[in-house]
Amino acid sequence: MTTSGKLEITIKISEFPADVKTVENGWKSFAIDCDGRLVSVTVKPKVFKKLEQAQAEYPMWVAALAGKMGQTSENGFVLLEPNIQVFEKVRFVA
Repeated sequence: MTTSGKLEITIKISEFPADVKTVENGWKSFAIDCDGRLVSVTVKPKVFKKLEQAQAEYPMWVAALAGKMGQTSENGFVLLEPNIQVFEKVRFVA
């Protein structure tokens, strides 16, 4: 008998996605290169706005994109049900 679990993937980025496309219903679609594996991400405009605000308001930031592993491809996979959390990076000066 096996123990059941839940696979969740978290990807961290610190730069704004380069090639963002607007798809159905205004959703935003982009790809992230994770060590040679391409992860396709599609999010609601409200969720994508978090990345836009980080880019505009913070000199340094990091975003955590979390979701489930979806359909695989030759080069990577689709991140299903993605959510984004953004954090400002703070420099400490001693």
